[in-house]
Amino acid sequence: MQSKAILTVIEATQILEAARVEAEKNLWMVAIAVVDDGGHPLALLRLDGCAPIGAYIATEKARTAALGRRETKQYEDMINGGRTAFLSAPLVATLEGGVPIVVDGQVVGAVGVSGVKPDQDSQVAKAAANSLNG
Repeated sequence: MQSKAILTVIEATQILEAARVEAEKNLWMVAIAVVDDGGHPLALLRLDGCAPIGAYIATEKARTAALGRRETKQYEDMINGGRTAFLSAPLVATLEGGVPIVVDGQVVGAVGVSGVKPDQDSQVAKAAANSLNG
C-alpha cells in the first residue's frame, strides 16, 4: 500500500493567499481556485473587479490540471499545434492558467487562475502552486 500527502484547509488557504498576493502585486483582478487531486474544489476567491465567469473558468482550469497531472498550457499548445481532435477530450478548460500542485513528486491538487492574459494567469497559478515548496 502507498501513502500520499493531501491538501488540508491550511494548505488550501496558503495557496490561495500566495495567489492573491501575486495577483494584487501586479494589479490583476483574477479568480483563483484550488482543487484536490481528484479535481474537487477546496477553495475559491474572486478578487474585486474580476468578471463572474472567472470563477468558473479558474475552477475548470484547476480541475483539468489536477486530473491531467500537467499544466493546462500543455493542452492548449497541443490544440494550437494542430491536434484539434483533442478538443473532444472530456476536459473543459484547455486554456493556460491551470497548474498542478506537486508534493514529494506526487500531484496533490492544482490551482487555476482566470481573469487576465494567459501568461499572467499562469504566473499567478505557478506562484501559488510553488508556495508549499518554500
